[in-house]
Amino acid sequence: MARIVMKFGGTSMAGSERIRRVANIVRRQQAAGHEVAVVVSAMAGETDRLVGFCREANPLYDPAEYDVVVASGEQVTSGLLALTLQALGCKARSWLGWQLPIRTDDAHAKARIGEIDSDALLASMSAGEIAVIPGFQGVSEDNRITTLGRGGSDTSAVAVAAAIGADRCDIYTDVDGVYTTDPRIVAKARKLKYVTYEEMLELASVGSKVLQTRSVSLAMKEGVRVQVLSSFIDDDATPADEIPGTMIVSDEELEGLDMERQLITGIAADKNEAKVILTRVPDRPGAVATIFGPLAQANINVDMIIQNVGRDKGETDVTFTVPGADLLRAQTLLEAQKEAIGFNRIITDGKVAKISVVGVGMKSHAGVAATMFRALADRGINIQAISTSEIKVSVLIDEDETELAVRVLHTAYDMDAKDEAASA
Repeated sequence: MARIVMKFGGTSMAGSERIRRVANIVRRQQAAGHEVAVVVSAMAGETDRLVGFCREANPLYDPAEYDVVVASGEQVTSGLLALTLQALGCKARSWLGWQLPIRTDDAHAKARIGEIDSDALLASMSAGEIAVIPGFQGVSEDNRITTLGRGGSDTSAVAVAAAIGADRCDIYTDVDGVYTTDPRIVAKARKLKYVTYEEMLELASVGSKVLQTRSVSLAMKEGVRVQVLSSFIDDDATPADEIPGTMIVSDEELEGLDMERQLITGIAADKNEAKVILTRVPDRPGAVATIFGPLAQANINVDMIIQNVGRDKGETDVTFTVPGADLLRAQTLLEAQKEAIGFNRIITDGKVAKISVVGVGMKSHAGVAATMFRALADRGINIQAISTSEIKVSVLIDEDETELAVRVLHTAYDMDAKDEAASA
């Protein structure tokens, strides 16, 4: 008997028929003798709908009240799944974030989990009850509802798995594993059997929609074995224990597997980026700190940063990217600090995309970046910014060229599946 956490995304929970399918998948795992906890997302599109209401009510919304609104989506699906499981003859109940509780900090809309009180949950599971937990939400120390950021249900699932000592955390999505890139963009993208925590962390951070960045980081820290697989399977399909999804594993475990390591593991694209340029910033010590200090205090993540060479007048331009959803807040904060920073004007561009190539093979191979730059240049794709890490190279390009760039790079790194494999 194993203790398993199963997480189902928004497309898996989109409507009564799909929720019934999910309930049958969960029931089969319990029938096999496993202790089961389920973490669910809101129905596909529901969170966007709720976010839209918040923006209509107040474009510069209070994040605490925003959390109250958007957390309701997962509450609905957790209750519906519990009801459906009961209709199938299973013992089941929902556990909201504040009922366990899942304690977080007070960074509303981007809260981080501190601890989960799992005693009541474990007792319930030991008694044969299926626990259904709404992902994405928790409760702060002052008992306000918090949310973990978009995709936060993945983090909820991994955190619950770590808290209860689960043998495995199965992430059910609308894809059957992790691919070399988005199969909707590149038809010859290949499914990967294994991906290291480090590679998955980079892929998630640069736009891969399979897993949330923080969920991978937490899985790596806590040693949680994560499997990515599809919820869109037939009722008589192979059990999850035998489905060939993608396993997220440690470097050590991957080295022990009999498989050929590739130079590049995956290519990711992220259109949820916005570029900010501050012109004529004083070229003096501390000037950059006055720019990014207010953004950090407002929990706005900054990614690519470029500071031009100082001009003759002791001035420079500073370019950086922020999440597209935070562009308005970032611009408002910087305008309020204009005198302190000393810049001339702000130029913004929300029509950009970040393209990244990721692979642990970069540690021991040269020329990865050169191949990327040459392939993009050959197709006339202009690079606006560059950032790198030990196993990643990212570039910022025009949003309209996203799909072309991904296809070009997938071919340039010889990642296309062979014809016979693609048609299998």
